[in-house]
Amino acid sequence: MTNHPNRGAAQTAAANPSPESILQAREAAGLSQSEAGALIYSGLRSWQHWEWGTRRMHPGLFELFLKKTGQMS
Repeated sequence: MTNHPNRGAAQTAAANPSPESILQAREAAGLSQSEAGALIYSGLRSWQHWEWGTRRMHPGLFELFLKKTGQMS
């Protein structure tokens, strides 16, 4: 399926955030991992995997988190 935005040579402007970016954004918001996950309707374990780098966070979820915590206008 080459027309899928996350496959093939074409890349979109949105990229998965790095684990370091996720950790920094959460700490800047002053939230625990559980609180951060709940803010974007996710759980603690998912948030941990994103910060550990064992799973990639969708760019839309990261943008939602940044907007809800006032880190993005």
